Amino acid sequence: MRTLLAPALLALLLPLSAQEASATKADAKPKTEEASKDEAKPIPKPVVTHHQITAAGKVLKYTATAGFMPLLDDKGEREAKIFYTAYTLDGAGAARPLIFAFNGGPGSSSIWLHLGCIGPKRVQLMPDGQLPPPPFHLVDNPDSWLDQADLVFIDPVGTGFSKAEKPEDAKKYWSLKGDVSSVADFIRLYLTRNERWTSPLFLAGESYGTTRASALSGYLMNRGIALNGVILISAIMNFQTAEFAHGNDLPSELFLPSFATTAWYHRKLPADLQALPVSEVAAQARAFASGGYRDALYKGDTLTVAEKQAVADKVARFTGLSPAYVMQTNLRPYPTAELLRSQNRIIGRLDSRLMEMPADGAAEIAENDPLMSAITAPYTSCFNDYARRDLGFETDDTYETLSYKVNGAWKWDADNQSVDTSTDLAAAFRKNPYMKLMVANGYYDLGTPFFATEYTLDHLGLEPAQRARISLGYYEAGHMIYIDDAARAKLRGDVRTFIEGALKR
Repeated sequence: MRTLLAPALLALLLPLSAQEASATKADAKPKTEEASKDEAKPIPKPVVTHHQITAAGKVLKYTATAGFMPLLDDKGEREAKIFYTAYTLDGAGAARPLIFAFNGGPGSSSIWLHLGCIGPKRVQLMPDGQLPPPPFHLVDNPDSWLDQADLVFIDPVGTGFSKAEKPEDAKKYWSLKGDVSSVADFIRLYLTRNERWTSPLFLAGESYGTTRASALSGYLMNRGIALNGVILISAIMNFQTAEFAHGNDLPSELFLPSFATTAWYHRKLPADLQALPVSEVAAQARAFASGGYRDALYKGDTLTVAEKQAVADKVARFTGLSPAYVMQTNLRPYPTAELLRSQNRIIGRLDSRLMEMPADGAAEIAENDPLMSAITAPYTSCFNDYARRDLGFETDDTYETLSYKVNGAWKWDADNQSVDTSTDLAAAFRKNPYMKLMVANGYYDLGTPFFATEYTLDHLGLEPAQRARISLGYYEAGHMIYIDDAARAKLRGDVRTFIEGALKR
């Protein structure tokens, strides 16, 4: 796998945990559909169950479908099967909006958006997103998006229960191009089999899922599937914005405002900045990052000692670090270990509010990202119980919440350049004058920082009327915005407004 990111950020999208979902033994197998002549083994028939919840003050009666969608090769033989979970409001019909949702990794199932934000059930964490005491529980999700749209959660090949028929075929899907093609094929098949071709269509992706969603927006448009809207949560499309490498100072500039908001949260800023709301701290840090700081980085070794020290003092002011440390890093600090070193704590990359004690005194990054340490076990155990107990999907297979295997084998298809799917998104904007975009950003996300996303959106090459179809939201949260109760409620309100606007003519 060609490394696009510096070691500290190699797993910035969803750092993969060694913990896997545990599987319970099935007492019975679901009924199967007839296999085609080319299939050696039939796949289980989708399992259909009926439920109700209260969301947005309304009782929602809905149907859940959990099953596989087969992917065929050029000869019509089944090459892989994609597991999905769909929720449709009873009696609503095909005119209802339809959202396809997925997470990232690469190598992540859709479990996080499914049971954390969008679906009818959510994992109960502590109110601030911290790990609760086990055993873990699901609760009804009053912030579910089901009151506005039907929902389909997709687990790409190698994640969840999704598999290639032959191990040697799996790597076909573990690449940017193969992934986009297979997910697009799933969407086409779902629309066909469920007679939803005339439904208003949306994509919702998180983390690497935003890379996928951006690519899909153009890919689907070229194949006759036009979207009403795309929702990106903690977005990364242009990987150059996060590639800390010699000769690329763009990440240093674009991460600095998130370093500032992180220092604000931990109360490490000077008194005048600390007294401001976090949004104002972000605004002032943006101005410095794109002004004097960027100019200094551009000058490189031509800076005089006095000029360099002056810039170091300003960087220290916005990051809570010492000027001496900033000078030691040649004006390019990455403060995860340094900011709270006196407290013997390393801050998380995916949620810089969270901290971890270093495994040894020399550690510069957390042994396990504290966000993933807080959520992996609750989500994994809850989904395994939910799939079998509530959805009735019986299997002995392991649900791959996060797959090291997929992540390690991933091919980026970038021809020795940084991946950038924002070009596909821009093409979709030009071809589809009705498609709208919403981007949700966490102030404390050091994996996909908000200023890097803004930079990418500012360089799509769009005209003012096209840019007017883009809306951005900001939340006092990290990479997974929705694990915090207050941030999840705010996100739901913003999504509601966005969907309503995207459906207007």
